[in-house]
Amino acid sequence: MPSWPTTAVEAIAVQEKLRGLVEVVDVGPAPRYVAGLDVAYDGDRLAAAVVVLDRGTLREVDRAVVRGETTFPYVPGLFAFREVPALLAALERLTTRPELLVCDGQGLAHPRRFGLACHLGVLTGISAIGAAKTTFVGTHAHPAPERGATADLLDGDEVVGAAVRTQDAVKPVYVSVGHRVSLPTAVEHVLHLAPRYRLPETTRVADRACREGLQGG
Repeated sequence: MPSWPTTAVEAIAVQEKLRGLVEVVDVGPAPRYVAGLDVAYDGDRLAAAVVVLDRGTLREVDRAVVRGETTFPYVPGLFAFREVPALLAALERLTTRPELLVCDGQGLAHPRRFGLACHLGVLTGISAIGAAKTTFVGTHAHPAPERGATADLLDGDEVVGAAVRTQDAVKPVYVSVGHRVSLPTAVEHVLHLAPRYRLPETTRVADRACREGLQGG
């Protein structure tokens, strides 16, 4: 993009333009390196973290943290415009390129079907999924209490994601497609990345990294 939007009208126009580029099918081989992405805030100050894990062992292989300030106001549905510039900068600092981005936010489960995971996926060309703690749009039935149980996340008649029980009897995680991945594969990734806790390890390590980065700034 020639310039970064500064108003809600401009940002919505970008979402409308880019959302047609989202691919909702699996592309490429299974990833070896997966990245968690998260941003922490202190007023207008922020720290954006990208932490890369080996998908097989879940061991960290690389990380980058970028500190800065927000340049876009808080507007529901446009949160990506506060986070994407710093996250892109962090991605550029990595020495190990991830093949899957796991975002602490939404993908298609968004009013315009273009949440943070879609935005990052389209701009980078890297497969991406959203794994959110709460819903933004849509409703769902209660998944069964066992780990691995799922329920469709529905916005009207459209399936926009899945409520996924990552551990027995815990609150579900809300998984949605970001880019170049199907919903069943996105669910599979999240379950693999959450062997012990509710949230995927990618989310947990990125959350710690950005909070530590903010304190260190």
